[in-house]
Amino acid sequence: MAEFMLELKDVHKIFNKGTINEKTALSGVNLQLNAGDFVTIIGGNGAGKSTMLNAIAGVWPINQGSILIDGNDVTKLSEYKRAPYLGRVFQDPMNGTAATMSIDENLAIAARRGKKRGLKWGVTKAERERYMKKLAKLDLGLEDRLTTKVGLLSGGQRQAITLLMASLEKPDLLLLDEHTAALDPKTAAKVLALSDKIIEENGLTAMMVTHNMKDAIAHGNRLIMMHEGNIIYDVSGEEKKALHVSDLLKKFEEVSGGEFANDRMMLS
Repeated sequence: MAEFMLELKDVHKIFNKGTINEKTALSGVNLQLNAGDFVTIIGGNGAGKSTMLNAIAGVWPINQGSILIDGNDVTKLSEYKRAPYLGRVFQDPMNGTAATMSIDENLAIAARRGKKRGLKWGVTKAERERYMKKLAKLDLGLEDRLTTKVGLLSGGQRQAITLLMASLEKPDLLLLDEHTAALDPKTAAKVLALSDKIIEENGLTAMMVTHNMKDAIAHGNRLIMMHEGNIIYDVSGEEKKALHVSDLLKKFEEVSGGEFANDRMMLS
């Protein structure tokens, strides 16, 4: 195993380069994650949080720098070629699952990601039993609904299934991109608790972008704050546990020289 599970070295991303709409989204980001790190990521709108996750996932090429996952240089790999290393859950519960397919079929797709697929596409009895056990752990009654089409589930149930799909084959890195933002507070809390459980039980390395400062403090062992495409604050361990929202606001004002202009974050 490599020294770091994830390494970003001087990563730059510029959109619409050379045009009137040129925008620097990441300006020389450096970051190292140890195996088992669970990092929460906060910052105002346009700070570069989701851009960083998209850069890691290979959604588009970066302009400069390199990205290593468990010592493997994936900088030049397409999104599809990086898939075996990564699990990902998006903000929209509709993303990440196939609505017209049943729960067990969705899980089977996730289980076979990155593997050679033959013509045998049915879900085996052994697979079904495995999925039932995994679903029972979610405590949502989904283990009795294996053949239900995913499109008929609630947003929270869909996110729970997506979480399970993303972690089924123990990825090197789990990316959670504001994965509770579209859910009501009660469901969001349940999905977050589930995320903690899945990350802990599988010993996963994870990154979670969130707009909610309280959640960023309460979850994970490390917190980073981004501003204008850079990491401006990186705190972990006991120091992180002792943080309050007021500390984060103060930190942001110190570094950015301005108020934290994001009502959504302040209120959540």
